[in-house]
Amino acid sequence: MSTGEVLYEGKAKIIYRTDDPEILLAQYKDDATAFNAQKRGTITNKGQMNCAIATHLFKVLEAAGVATHFIDQPNPNQMRMRAVQIVPLEVVVRNIAAGSLCQQTGLELGVALSQPLVDFYYKDDALGDPLLTRDRIFLLELAMPEQLEQLRQLALQVNQILINFFHQCEITLVDFKLEFGMTSDQQLLLADEISPDTCRLWDDTESDPDRRVMDKDRFRRDLGEVDTAYARVMERVLAQNIYVS
Repeated sequence: MSTGEVLYEGKAKIIYRTDDPEILLAQYKDDATAFNAQKRGTITNKGQMNCAIATHLFKVLEAAGVATHFIDQPNPNQMRMRAVQIVPLEVVVRNIAAGSLCQQTGLELGVALSQPLVDFYYKDDALGDPLLTRDRIFLLELAMPEQLEQLRQLALQVNQILINFFHQCEITLVDFKLEFGMTSDQQLLLADEISPDTCRLWDDTESDPDRRVMDKDRFRRDLGEVDTAYARVMERVLAQNIYVS
């Protein structure tokens, strides 16, 4: 299958058309951004590591019954995937207080939530990807009530699968962002990626608050050894069977 023109270039990936209009090719980049791209940098081999991690996690989710856009990984930093129309909502699932949740609520970093919290953000860089209420989502006609509930339930299902998987990796899943898309035949699929770029992951073998960080917070907070942390995540993820017990 040949690669065609660039359809879209984002912060972390370049999306190419292929000779099949229902299939796209994503090339993962080493570029790193934070704070709505106000901070920029490069993480050595990030593209290959994130592609490998996302590939394995999509396989884990597919094996557990979650439909995704993943097809295969033809090259170390490339993923073939089904073409979808992205739903303009970022779905964030939180298990432990961190990041903006602490800033907006006063909760202390590391407080375990009594139940997972699902937040919806408007996927719009120009507006800074704002947090939306349910009524604002309906006002902007970003999703119908049934679809919004479907997104919520799918996100919670993914959360439980990933919590169990990362537990086997001796990693705590603090929070993460998901994106979903609709195929041409109106099937809702999990899309984008799941990686240290889109998750907060803490190393269960480390007690130091800074050393335990295994995700893009190392880049955001200038903690150093970002590539080393991503590599540890990749090694532990790839060492696990895709069928989660």
